[in-house]
Amino acid sequence: MFRSESILLAIETTCDETAAAVISSNSISGHIKILASVVASQDDLHRRFGGVVPEIASRAHVERILPVLDEALHQAGIALDDLDAVAVATSPGLAGSLLVGLVAAKTLCVTHNLPLVAVDHLHAHLYACRMAAGEEIFPCVGLVVSGGHSHLFRCKTPTDFELLGGTIDDAAGEAFDKVAALLGLPYPGGPAIAKAAEQGDRTKYAFPRPLLHDATRIAFSFSGLKTAVRYLLEKWRPEPVPSESGSQQTPRLDEHPGEQHVQFPSQVIADVAASFESAVIDCLVGKAELALARTGLTTLCVGGGVAANQWLREQLAAKAESHGFRLLLAPMPLCTDNAAMGAIAMERLKAGLVEPLDLDIRPGLVR
Repeated sequence: MFRSESILLAIETTCDETAAAVISSNSISGHIKILASVVASQDDLHRRFGGVVPEIASRAHVERILPVLDEALHQAGIALDDLDAVAVATSPGLAGSLLVGLVAAKTLCVTHNLPLVAVDHLHAHLYACRMAAGEEIFPCVGLVVSGGHSHLFRCKTPTDFELLGGTIDDAAGEAFDKVAALLGLPYPGGPAIAKAAEQGDRTKYAFPRPLLHDATRIAFSFSGLKTAVRYLLEKWRPEPVPSESGSQQTPRLDEHPGEQHVQFPSQVIADVAASFESAVIDCLVGKAELALARTGLTTLCVGGGVAANQWLREQLAAKAESHGFRLLLAPMPLCTDNAAMGAIAMERLKAGLVEPLDLDIRPGLVR
């Protein structure tokens, strides 16, 4: 089943990116090469809503999956008959989105008699660090931080991950999106907050760092932090104005996510963005340190969309230097959702971990 040089097609449809990649791996050297990687973003479809709408996402995947697969194979210069396996992300994610990718993968496996390999989306985000390192990185602690997930893992091997803890409410990326909407900044919120924060004072507002100083729990909580930002912004809320019926009406800050109803001073936006960003990242860095201390491991891998945040990367690098642990960050192109990180399926294929064709999805958040 597994030749010295294997070629795999990976499919990623866990949320709102339709992605496919063609990956080759040498079983002797362990060298992994991305032959093609295609990502079709849905940001334009969801921007007006200030977040991902599951029904819109799944319908867009149906429209885009075949063109994306075709383009990936074309870029790689290979045919379906050249493949050794098909991999697909089956968890976690949006149910409708996951089903589109799984049905496509199963169809290819049935029609071309190929093995099916299941990929955990979060594990794949961390494997992007292995791809960048070009050498063995396990065992390590893995931090996945994205729009839907903020979790820490003990990564024993490429096929054995143990959840240490994660968010008990909002994910970090979700909090970025919601705070950006409150400030009238565009979607997606992470890049918008980071850009605004460049001109801000990170100490201007003393936002809470939930659970940061609780050494008994490896967990995150960003809902209260998001609420603290909203209460602060109420200071600039317009005075109530009489309606036609004579009653008092005051527009809510979050009445229409993604639309700016309150014009905040530019410096207020910058200072709130900087103070909020610092609070989130202090929590992420602090809990990653706790996970390293608890496990006794000395390597930290970080992946996911929020791992592209420059302030997070700088703070982690500073901690790694001062505390003496090895830091591996997913390369920028592999931080946001993509199928190239599905190269983790090569590890499962080598270990004989293939799936029956009645494989089902496992949607939802990791708890």
